[in-house]
Amino acid sequence: MSEHFAAEAIQPLDPVAFQLGPLSVHWYGVIIGFGALLGLLWAIKEGKRHGIVPDTFLDLMVYGLPVAVIGARTYYVIFQWDYYRENPADIIAIWKGGLAIHGALIGAVLVAIWFSRKRNISFWKLMDIVAPSFILGQAIGRWGNFMNQEAHGGVVSREFLESLYLPEFIINQMYIYNPAPGGGLDPGFYYHHPTFLYESLWNLLGFVVLIGIRRLNIRQGELFLSYLIWYSTGRFFIEGLRTDSLMLTEFLRAAQVMSITLIIVAVAVMILRRQLGWAKNSYWTPVAAQTVQEKKGSKRKGKRKKR
Repeated sequence: MSEHFAAEAIQPLDPVAFQLGPLSVHWYGVIIGFGALLGLLWAIKEGKRHGIVPDTFLDLMVYGLPVAVIGARTYYVIFQWDYYRENPADIIAIWKGGLAIHGALIGAVLVAIWFSRKRNISFWKLMDIVAPSFILGQAIGRWGNFMNQEAHGGVVSREFLESLYLPEFIINQMYIYNPAPGGGLDPGFYYHHPTFLYESLWNLLGFVVLIGIRRLNIRQGELFLSYLIWYSTGRFFIEGLRTDSLMLTEFLRAAQVMSITLIIVAVAVMILRRQLGWAKNSYWTPVAAQTVQEKKGSKRKGKRKKR
């Protein structure tokens, strides 16, 4: 089959899911919302095993989701400021895409720190429980990028995509106009690496891995740190295939630098917490039992000070 078709030959999927009067509801938002909902249901189910009431995660989502979205958008806008400075009205147009996961993660962690103190729940305990929710939501959310024809990689042949045994609707959606394909190619419609799919599958596998290793003798906090390591490893390599990366410099991709940083920090924190005795509780230590242990620890410290 010829690589080049008229632009009308392959129509992209409609990014609008449905209309509510003058309001257009985009698949991007619907899919991200669905991922967040499944993540919430997982956290509620897992939280019950640890003695945490469901309302805790509902409240956490009420506070955390808006901040995560704001963080994701702010992160993206900062790295695309040359465009948004000239088009300020588009800053709030998140339905067009442009949510950076690392920005969302920063926002979510900050809310979790505040929320854990407010509810008197260990931050590490909270993050361990929601870590699988994060990566599950990310796996689903990448399909929002698919509907917007974004987060894709460089130019490839149709034969390459067919060799991956992809369904026709994915192959066709990867037929995208490229104004500067490079490699001696003229501007036009070309097939692209479905990097959204690579990351979605990597994250889905990560979800399975995380729910598996939580059954091992891991310490509290280590499931969340494992999530950071797993996600960042895949993101580093997949990011190298993308053509729409946020750049720190002409040659440094922001997501790759952030991924390397998170891997190093997560490994270092995991080792230090064990060496310094800060990871005494296991993943399965119930909240009630942990609270009792912490109170006993506080009393012992108080007695030592009096002596």
